[in-house]
Amino acid sequence: MDQSSKISIRELTKVFYKKQHSVTAIEKISLEIKEGEFVCLVGPSGCGKTTLLRILAGLETQSTGDFTIQQSKKDRPSQSMVFQEKGILPWLTVEENVAFGLAMRHLPKAFVKERTSYFLNKVGLEKFANMYPKELSGGMKQRVSIARAFANDPEILLMDEPFGALDEQNKYILQEELLSIWSETKKTVLFITHSIDEALYLSDRVLLMSAQPGRIIAQMKLDLPRPRKLEDLRSDPKMAEKFLEIWQHLQSEVQGSRK
Repeated sequence: MDQSSKISIRELTKVFYKKQHSVTAIEKISLEIKEGEFVCLVGPSGCGKTTLLRILAGLETQSTGDFTIQQSKKDRPSQSMVFQEKGILPWLTVEENVAFGLAMRHLPKAFVKERTSYFLNKVGLEKFANMYPKELSGGMKQRVSIARAFANDPEILLMDEPFGALDEQNKYILQEELLSIWSETKKTVLFITHSIDEALYLSDRVLLMSAQPGRIIAQMKLDLPRPRKLEDLRSDPKMAEKFLEIWQHLQSEVQGSRK
C-alpha cells in the first residue's frame, strides 16, 4: 500500500448468487485514494457503485480481492456512511442523531456536547436541535446525516448520492456546506453521484465505471482551485469538455449494456 493512500482496493469482486444463476456486481476493481482526497464515482445505474461503498462500509462482504483503510488513530471509526435517505433515527432528536456515533463510543459527555453543537452550527441546525426527523424537510434531514458523519470523526467518509432526492436549490446549498466542512476537516471522501455537474463541482478526481459488471475504466483529475463556484465551472470551456466526456462515457455504457 502506498504510504500516501488512505484507501487501497485490490482486485475487488462481488458476485451475488440467486437460485440458479449469479450476478457479478463489480469485477476486479483496483484503486488508490489519497489522504484528504475527494473522489466522485460516476457510472450508469446498476453498475455496482453502491455495492462498492457497502463493501468498504462493512455492510457487504466481497467475493474476492481485498481493501485497506489506513488507520491514523486507534479510537477513530474506520468510516461513516451517508445514504440518500432514511439515514437518521426517527426516535431521536436532531441533536441526539448528530451525537449518536460519539455517544456509542462512550466519549466524555462534555466533549460529545461540544462537538455536536459545533457541527449543528456548521450545517445551520442549532435552532432545530430538539426537533424530531418527522418535523424536518428532506434537506434538513441530510444536514443531520452530514453533521453526524463528520462529528463522529471517521477515517473516511462514504456518501451514496446524499443529495440525489433534493431539488436543485437545496442540493447546491448542501454541496456548498459539505465543501465548507470538508475544507476544514480534509476527510477522505468517496462520493457516488449521477450528476455530472455535482462530480465536477465537488471532486479532485472523477472515476468512471462501466456498466455491469462494474469496473473502473477511466479517471479524470480536476486541477481546479478551491473554493469553486458552480457558475464558474459552467462558463469554463475546459469544464465543458470534461462534462461532455463524462456524458459520452455514460451514453456509451448505457447503449452498450442494451446490446
